[in-house]
Amino acid sequence: MPTIEQIRAARALIGWSQGELAEQAGLSQTGIARIENGTNQPNSSTIEKIVSAFDRADIEFIGETGVKKKTGEVRVYRGSEGFSFFLDDVYATAKQYGTPDKPVQIFLSNVMHSNWVKWMGVEKWENHVKRMTAARDLMDVRIIVREDDRYFPAAAYSKYKWMPKEIFSDKSFYSYHDTLAFLNFKSEDVEVMIMRHKDFAQGYRNLFLIAWEKVATTPQI
Repeated sequence: MPTIEQIRAARALIGWSQGELAEQAGLSQTGIARIENGTNQPNSSTIEKIVSAFDRADIEFIGETGVKKKTGEVRVYRGSEGFSFFLDDVYATAKQYGTPDKPVQIFLSNVMHSNWVKWMGVEKWENHVKRMTAARDLMDVRIIVREDDRYFPAAAYSKYKWMPKEIFSDKSFYSYHDTLAFLNFKSEDVEVMIMRHKDFAQGYRNLFLIAWEKVATTPQI
């Protein structure tokens, strides 16, 4: 459990106001202010939301006094909960860094959306589509799916292209802002490996754009 001083230090490290932390954690600015001035003792659920918000921003709490920015490491998440956390991170990143003038590039390849629905659940997936659609002006989302796949559930906020069947893989790649993720869908589990590394993320997007322009084709509806 982070201390009040660590929460303040973490905000300062990434330049968040109390309002920005509240938005990222799904809490009220008044609640954050009361926690930081010591007039409100947060429960475990509130602390978990705060820690999760900082975790998505790559902030790590060390002991009872330390705070540091995580870089270049790979974190692994599994199952429905891990997959939901991953898509929360994508959305939060787009909201934090994207603007209408400079939208966050979110590029996905080797996508089979049936896996997304399976591991999110129908209701969570629909809520994800709604929030991404509402924030579509903040992001440039491009998705490469298998040739002849006509299931485009994210079409309201994404562009789609087909990859030839012979070079399509079921191992998905997902790049957004300074993050590169690898998604491994199995029959009984899903594994999401997330690496925060600006150069690797941009390098992948460069390769993606080559495939998008030179190899992928526009779906025939």
